[in-house]
Amino acid sequence: MMDFLYFPQDKTEYIPALLMLVLFMAAAVATVYIFMKASKREEDHLPDHLKEDPHYYEEE
Repeated sequence: MMDFLYFPQDKTEYIPALLMLVLFMAAAVATVYIFMKASKREEDHLPDHLKEDPHYYEEE
């Protein structure tokens, strides 16, 4: 009935998939960390009057 699903009898076939999952998850976490670090660095270079007024960029 569900011949399209493949569950291997030899469980060592799951190892490459798990390694790729761990690799991509680590890359995703590293990317988020880099973006957060860059965002913080940009925020530190903002003029003081923009830091104090959160509605400065709102359109009227």
